[in-house]
Amino acid sequence: MLSTAKPFFAHPFDDDKLKEECGIFGAIGVKDAANFVALGLHALQHRGQEAGGIVSYDADHGFNNARRFGYVRDNFTKASLMETLPGSNAIGHVRYSTAGSKGQTAIRDVQPFFGEFSLGGCAIAHNGNLTNAEALRTELIERGSIFQSSSDSECIIHLIARSYQNSLPERLKDALRRVEGAFSVVAMTRTKLIGVRDALGVRPLVLGKLGDGWVLSSETCALDIIGAEFIREVNPGEMVICHADGHIETSTPFEAAKPRPCIFEHVYFSRPDSILGGQSVYETRRQIGVELAKEAPVEADLVCPVPDSGTPAAIGYSQESGIPYAMGIIRNQYMGRTFIEPTEQIRNMGVRLKLNVNRALIKGKRVILVDDSVVRGTTSIKIKDMILDAGAKEVHLRIASPPTAWPCFYGVDTPKREKLLAATMSEDEMREHLAVSSLKFISLNGLYRAAGEKDGRDKTSPAYCDACFSGEYPVKPADQIENGFVMKAAE
Repeated sequence: MLSTAKPFFAHPFDDDKLKEECGIFGAIGVKDAANFVALGLHALQHRGQEAGGIVSYDADHGFNNARRFGYVRDNFTKASLMETLPGSNAIGHVRYSTAGSKGQTAIRDVQPFFGEFSLGGCAIAHNGNLTNAEALRTELIERGSIFQSSSDSECIIHLIARSYQNSLPERLKDALRRVEGAFSVVAMTRTKLIGVRDALGVRPLVLGKLGDGWVLSSETCALDIIGAEFIREVNPGEMVICHADGHIETSTPFEAAKPRPCIFEHVYFSRPDSILGGQSVYETRRQIGVELAKEAPVEADLVCPVPDSGTPAAIGYSQESGIPYAMGIIRNQYMGRTFIEPTEQIRNMGVRLKLNVNRALIKGKRVILVDDSVVRGTTSIKIKDMILDAGAKEVHLRIASPPTAWPCFYGVDTPKREKLLAATMSEDEMREHLAVSSLKFISLNGLYRAAGEKDGRDKTSPAYCDACFSGEYPVKPADQIENGFVMKAAE
């Protein structure tokens, strides 16, 4: 589902963060399902802020869809639009895109995708990335398929069309067996809502109950907003079929594999009020701070988070170290899309448009600054400079994830490897480059312990996908290798 477009209201602060690619949500068996989907997408807005779409089905009006650029709140709260999406069955999608220019963005890339097949209509929304999408796309085009978008997710629609199975769920299974990579999928037919996770379960998907109906969502926080009951996670490799009459079928379309959910969901992507793998995301992040304080203590006066993603880890660090927690940096919560067309002068203000230092608190203090990650390092330098300009004596940077040294090919927007600071520098070199008093990352074992693995990371059989830290890819990125990407040599 990658494209070459950049969010048109992107801001320099966000350019130095890893970005989740999208969030998905679906509902069946509830009146005005599209309204619930819109609310669910609003709760998942952190997973994708460039564009969103909803497809609904109503027996009298058939399938209807709406796709818009921008925030859910700016589009899918308008009665005039929501009235065009009637029915008790609907799915939706919010997306990020990768680096590029707005001129390359097309509304046709916005999901969900819809197709009319011999067995009826089917809409599909996808979270993740297909690592063999280029090869599949070439094959399908050579066999006569006509693509309407630049998204790898459209491959699934064409594979469904070419399947000879006798039902749409079976055709979807057939299609997904051809793809490689990471995916969570929600799909809908006239009478069914379908959820699928790849065999490793890299991307999340949960099942909820709303009255007599069912909902599927990327995260549990989106169930909370509509008052749905969280039932369980969709298991890795599982297909769940929710019927309009209320009953559910489950099956396992793929060969069994040891699950490898994305560990960065715990670090950054998921909302802290979500439950992931049976654990509170907030509590895992707080525990990361506890582990970090044990691994990398330092004498200081204050523990300050880089808001908002560094906050739980900073709280944990403070609690474990006994050093007072303080809001030394204040985030402007209303930045949003204020500067859609920023002037060069505004661009040069950088992170100051989003973050401001609490000078009265910081002046004369030794500050431990806790952030979730260091990608290119550009934002870390700017924030450090702001704190020193405010009169801090020292800045000690503590990072709530191991060094990000490898790109993700499973649905996360990461720079090329040569652009990742940790791929080209040692920890000491990064400290000198960032010009901080000290720099420490949580170890991979520490991160695993915080995520519930008491003995740390099992080298022979890791519990999570941690390729961005370890360089060990559970699914070979076939297209990337074909284009020259060199994987880490086996140890």
